[in-house]
Amino acid sequence: MMRRPARTTLLAAGLAAACVVPVAAQEAGGTWQPKLEIPWNRYYRHAELNAWMERMRDTWPGFVELREIGRSYEGRPMVLMALTNQATGAADDKVAMWVDGNVHGNEVQGGEAALYLAWWLLEHYETNERARKLLDERAFYILPSQNPDGRDHWFDAPNTASSSRSGKRPYDNDRDGLVDEDGYDDLDGDGEIGMMRKRVPLGEGTHYQDPDDPRILLPVRGTDKQGDWLLLGSEGIDNDGDGRINEDGPGGYDMNRNWPSDWQPPHIQYGAGDYPLCFPETRAIADFLLAHPNVAAAQSFHNSGGMILRGPGQESIGPYPAADVAAYDELGEEGELMLPFYRYMILWQDLYPVHGGFVNWVYEGLGVFSFSNELWASPQYFGGTRERTGENWYATNRRNQLDWNDSVMLGDVWIDWHEVEHPLYGTIEIGGFKRQHGRVAPSFMIEEMLHRNAMFCARHAEEMPRVEIVSATAEDLGGGLRRVVAVLENKAVLPSRSAWAARNHIGRPDLVVLEGDGVQVLAGGRLADRFRPQRFAMADSEPHRLLLEEGVPGRGRVRCQWIVRGGGTLRVRYQAEKADDRSAEVTAADQVGG
Repeated sequence: MMRRPARTTLLAAGLAAACVVPVAAQEAGGTWQPKLEIPWNRYYRHAELNAWMERMRDTWPGFVELREIGRSYEGRPMVLMALTNQATGAADDKVAMWVDGNVHGNEVQGGEAALYLAWWLLEHYETNERARKLLDERAFYILPSQNPDGRDHWFDAPNTASSSRSGKRPYDNDRDGLVDEDGYDDLDGDGEIGMMRKRVPLGEGTHYQDPDDPRILLPVRGTDKQGDWLLLGSEGIDNDGDGRINEDGPGGYDMNRNWPSDWQPPHIQYGAGDYPLCFPETRAIADFLLAHPNVAAAQSFHNSGGMILRGPGQESIGPYPAADVAAYDELGEEGELMLPFYRYMILWQDLYPVHGGFVNWVYEGLGVFSFSNELWASPQYFGGTRERTGENWYATNRRNQLDWNDSVMLGDVWIDWHEVEHPLYGTIEIGGFKRQHGRVAPSFMIEEMLHRNAMFCARHAEEMPRVEIVSATAEDLGGGLRRVVAVLENKAVLPSRSAWAARNHIGRPDLVVLEGDGVQVLAGGRLADRFRPQRFAMADSEPHRLLLEEGVPGRGRVRCQWIVRGGGTLRVRYQAEKADDRSAEVTAADQVGG
């Protein structure tokens, strides 16, 4: 598909702390009353997310299993939900999808999006055939927060919209021999980190006040104006006396740069850590995924910007195989329809290069089709109806942001400029947007954002491999010989093995076995041409066991052929890591069919 230029990160607004019960939805001509009311108009601390999962387990005990897969640096439990109808089989015995959020502590809404997916499927199991089919036949491994320490710090400490991105393992960011000694300082005690500005004599400043809105400072450069204001950065002081402010706050690494795929050291990729999977959170997740090859799809939620991202993260990786790109494109393009204002993009090409990214490793290291959605797109503020001055029409235009604050939020996400005494700068003013503005959806638009993104996951899960043995027939060749042909069909978009996994021998190839008492298998192999059965690549050894390195393609078929001696009953058995096991008895046929 034609690639479009990337948009830079777009901003969002609003965060409600109140817990308001949503109005019951109308469905199928009647009133739908949820079994478990979860207010989707707010964001939750890590313990609250875990508490909601416990409530879901108690409400649907035959569907929800909670597992602690590890502990964060500060000791918070990383609780994963294994979601499936346990009456039809255990989660680990089914094809599964991994869903997580909040790898960056400040990117909170991914936690709610992951939780919403589980809640919606459970609530609609009895009334929605597709939800029922997903829970009966598939499993979901849901980890709402990859970074519980950073998440709670974003809620509980003074922060900006973009701070608390890291985990909380101490780091010496300024290389002065101390760790985490010079972070933000809440000088006015309001629980927010605003911006600092100072009025100076006319002509000595770098900025001047916007004549239309004095809350905005405009740069002097390129104008005939004289400046009487200085912008001094985010609220803080020089705690360690090195002449800099806020340069070594809590943490200082990036767990989304710590994965093995194209990992690079910190001097090349900021935040990468000392070595791949060196953090307890990333190690716990990697251990789980490596132990669960039944995972066939993955989704990781971030914010913001309205993006549906896939790898590769670096041009040097090279393009993904064409067959895998076709599957990615089909899901990504449908996602653009499901998610207004979102764009389906390639990381390195349409956004920026990433070394050691999670979704890159999941695909390139495990062979699993994976997306990273950047939740929330700023054109949703005004519905995209205002004339745009470029792709960054909202993110880079402070007037538009203040319009939103003044009209829709009635000033709720803005801190008016007010005087504070600073130990270095003297009298300054502090003000600006609260952390609830810039990266998270406003409270009254959270549920729509969660629903659309959760349904994108559901569609991805519906297209995980579905392989069937559509026919298994035997043709009498005379002289006690028979030709057996089994036809495997996959009606889903995703192949049973990605082309990348096949190329790099990741995981176990699919296996097709011909079994029968008193039967000798003389030859076996994949049949490339159904009309020329004499042409097939025979297995070098164990002809009854055929390894399908390339699996069964999405929306495609594979034909396997054997030449056997003996008249016993035959059965074809299919096994795969990322598709359901199947078996079928071989029946007689006048000619090879399928």
